[in-house]
Amino acid sequence: MAANGWDVIVSPWHLDEHLPAFPVPAGAAATVVPPLPAGSRPARMKRLFEALADAIAAADRPLLLSGDCTAALGAAAGLQRRAGNLAVTWLDAHGDFNTPETTISGYLGGMALALLTGRAPELIGPPGLRPVAEDAAVLVDARDLDPAEREELAASRVRQVPADPGAIEAALRGLGDQPVYLHLDVDVIDGAELPGIRYPVSPGPSLGLIEDCLAAIMPAANVAGACIACTWGPDHLSQEPVITRLARVLGARLAW
Repeated sequence: MAANGWDVIVSPWHLDEHLPAFPVPAGAAATVVPPLPAGSRPARMKRLFEALADAIAAADRPLLLSGDCTAALGAAAGLQRRAGNLAVTWLDAHGDFNTPETTISGYLGGMALALLTGRAPELIGPPGLRPVAEDAAVLVDARDLDPAEREELAASRVRQVPADPGAIEAALRGLGDQPVYLHLDVDVIDGAELPGIRYPVSPGPSLGLIEDCLAAIMPAANVAGACIACTWGPDHLSQEPVITRLARVLGARLAW
């Protein structure tokens, strides 16, 4: 095992765009770069997620580094092969709870949690992905929501909490001992602290507060796998210090 009990998997993609400059730590167990077929973006992404699911399923305890949040679909499919039904803890400045019917931008990355919980998973979900129950999903922060997305979240059973360690711990108690997929989009951190983020949102929690939130999650949840979604733009991918700090709280010491 690499990185102190974690198997580091790297998915250097934003949607179906390969990011050749994406940072890869020393000793990574796998870098997922399958050949993608010509054709539609959803078809290409499904193929990517199939390869990602295979890599995740082969890891004892995967820590995924990805270029966007849609990689969660492949990660969850792989974890479900090993752990069965999953709960999800999702830290993000955005809700990622849009669907093709509610989205303003059409951006697939803004639909990842909705797709994961069974809303139009056929759009880009890999074969074999089972929907995560809404009441097994804890959404942290999500301070920037589209109007229809806000309504969908309010009507759902997703547990939405602020970026506060105590509030997160209370929400996690409702999950019991279910295996948890922990997903962190770095844009949950105040955009002023992270130049180059694709979709920055300010004001927001500091990097230090997000570290505190992760420190609260680890002993409170049965974390079977995790993802740090490194959603910087293509010209700002050298963010190893931030990734290193976040991974260290999870118990993974990365070297570059």
